[in-house]
Amino acid sequence: MSEQEDSIVPNGVPVVEKSSESCVSDIPLGETKQLPPVAKLLQNRNHSSPLVNGGVVDHPQPNSEYESDGEGKGSQETAAVEPAMITPTSIPEAPTKPPRSPGLEGPQRDPLSGASVPLKMSDVSLAPAEQLWCSSRDQAVKLRMTETGLGSKAPMTVHQMFLETVESCGDLPALASKKEGQWVTLTWREYYQQCRVAAKSFLKLGLERYHGVGILGFNSPEWFISDIGCILAGGFAAGIYTTNSPEACQYVADNCEANVLVVENHKQLLKILQIKDQLPHLKAIVQYKDELQQKLPNLYTWAEFMKLGEEVSDEQLNAVVDSQRANQCCTLIYTSGTTGNPKGVMLSHDNITWTSNAAGTMPDLKHGEEVVVSYLPLSHVAAQVNDMWIAMRFAAATYFAEPDALKGSLGTTLKEVRPTSFLGVPRVWEKMQEKMKAIGAKSSGMRKRVADWAKSIGLQASYSAMNGENLLPWGFMLANNLVFKKVHSNMGLDRCRNCLTGAAPITRETLEYFMSLRLPLYELYGMSESTGPHTISWENNFKIMSCGKVVNGCQTKLDKPDEDGNGEICFWGRHVFMGYLNEPEKTEEALDQEGWLHSGDLGKHDKDNFLFITGRIKELIITAGGENIPPVPIEDAVKAETAIISNAMLLGDKLKFLSMMLTLKCVVDDNGDPTDELTPEALAFCKQRGVVATKASEIIASKEPAIYKAIQEGIERVNAKANSNAQRIQKWVILDRDFSISGGELGPTMKLKRGVVVKMFQEKINAIYGMAQE
Repeated sequence: MSEQEDSIVPNGVPVVEKSSESCVSDIPLGETKQLPPVAKLLQNRNHSSPLVNGGVVDHPQPNSEYESDGEGKGSQETAAVEPAMITPTSIPEAPTKPPRSPGLEGPQRDPLSGASVPLKMSDVSLAPAEQLWCSSRDQAVKLRMTETGLGSKAPMTVHQMFLETVESCGDLPALASKKEGQWVTLTWREYYQQCRVAAKSFLKLGLERYHGVGILGFNSPEWFISDIGCILAGGFAAGIYTTNSPEACQYVADNCEANVLVVENHKQLLKILQIKDQLPHLKAIVQYKDELQQKLPNLYTWAEFMKLGEEVSDEQLNAVVDSQRANQCCTLIYTSGTTGNPKGVMLSHDNITWTSNAAGTMPDLKHGEEVVVSYLPLSHVAAQVNDMWIAMRFAAATYFAEPDALKGSLGTTLKEVRPTSFLGVPRVWEKMQEKMKAIGAKSSGMRKRVADWAKSIGLQASYSAMNGENLLPWGFMLANNLVFKKVHSNMGLDRCRNCLTGAAPITRETLEYFMSLRLPLYELYGMSESTGPHTISWENNFKIMSCGKVVNGCQTKLDKPDEDGNGEICFWGRHVFMGYLNEPEKTEEALDQEGWLHSGDLGKHDKDNFLFITGRIKELIITAGGENIPPVPIEDAVKAETAIISNAMLLGDKLKFLSMMLTLKCVVDDNGDPTDELTPEALAFCKQRGVVATKASEIIASKEPAIYKAIQEGIERVNAKANSNAQRIQKWVILDRDFSISGGELGPTMKLKRGVVVKMFQEKINAIYGMAQE
């Protein structure tokens, strides 16, 4: 078979023969077999004496005196806890109906037998490690543990965290997805079993220790099961962006030495078939949605894949699971690659399990009660940590949105699911804001006046809560009943206690808009290299334009601060990554000699220790006159002053003055690409100025005087607030189309790719500065 031209297996690689029996798995999504016994993990081993130096622990220290870990209290100082060892008899009786499960119910299952989760320091064994960081796939690292508080909590592997949740919440719903219009639910017990089945199949396919499984597709139960199954089998899970070109897919798959690639459908499969011959480690491809349009050697449907490992014994899988250590790598997050090829961020078991606990403890997540909607790219750290890992730690139910979520169906999903927590990148919140404003613009005069009055009351109440006063303005109850409750219900956010935003800067205008609706957005801040969150905002602990307070157990250092207190934000804690795979030099660029992670962002603290981002070192515009200018505040100010502007990008690096490229707000098509049609908000902006144009091209072609005048006036208002003449915008131009992910100007989280945009529009930039010189 390896000699066939269409084989996806390089010569010399053993081929797993497919069963001649039915391809339909006897364990489809929504069903499960009885769970096998799981070997007790990580038996007590000989520990050398702990070495504690500068907050770094070489080996964890047994401690018989445990304090409360502060869960549910939001306390800044927390300590480790020693929960009782879990036994089969301690599992609560299954409820008659899984709570929060609107879909199919599975039969009752027998509890796990012979399973236990070590949660004491004396039960933990770490792999030998000499350094805080590494770049080799099979190396381990020291953990940045503290002697007390949350940073001293006993390390655990992903499997241990998963098993703990199964033990305590096995019959609660874990994953829910739509099948033929109906929600189909997997309980935590069924989810765990399917991950074991997938792990066995990966082992059967020849997944080698420390080799990758690339996952290319939209969020789904199969995505989660592939990711965790890979980890249980000793591999590295590696998400690949669905928008990646075949060449970009090839780079990631080759870099992680992927033995298996899991793709969603034929569209994604075609990308892999184009580059499979350049992947020497590839042994198989699995397609988890739709029927195969062609049969190829070692190309499997999901059902076929889930049958492959039937002959792999529980003992064989348990041996692999038992061999894993919390300070070893288990997953890779690939950076978006805005400045070259993406880097493989190595995250350890401890990075994931510790961060998930710490990040969920601060906002007081309710164990077994939370509900989230998964729709942002799982190849990005924010979505993965929120949807998969924090959900696992706190036994949340994850509902998967439809693949066209960002093209319109997300609103329907939110109304059906009514999540208790919702994470949106700024552009998602901006789109919601634009849509609601467009609806409001069509309201009658009386309804509009009532809405405006209610929003003024809501803004006052939100600011009062933010400032710790909690004083409700006169008329609040009436505004709440007439407007806020209805808006929250119509958005599907009536149960949402945590409306989160992160991954890119958000404007004050958008934050205040949602504050006026009594839906304050809580900003998060972090990096792939910090396993997601480093600072968090939550109820009664937020400040507008701040990204919150440092996660309990972590530290922030502002390096080389200026006279105003602005310095480079540096991270310390158990959330700091292991290193970049195969890139020791870049690893040492990100981590200094003491082990602090340098973010490249500039920030400062206020008197209450809230962190404010004030710029990015690499984004700083340094003019020909030597003036250092952070572009984001100026760009945000222009967008806030002129409602027709969608994106603004400041120019002027190594140039004599500042200029700006602007785009107009346009409707996006079903593929998420911007069209020429102006949005309702942009049309309203035009109508207010007596302009009848409905397309961006009409405004640009005629340089519509009223619109160009309005934009110029907005820029003049921004210039009036500039700190110096060098920070004034001298020229601007409107581009023919808006920025987009598919166009290449925006990254997966809608973050502006400045270097890419400069290259794309170099001629226009030359024209701006050429005209000025003339």
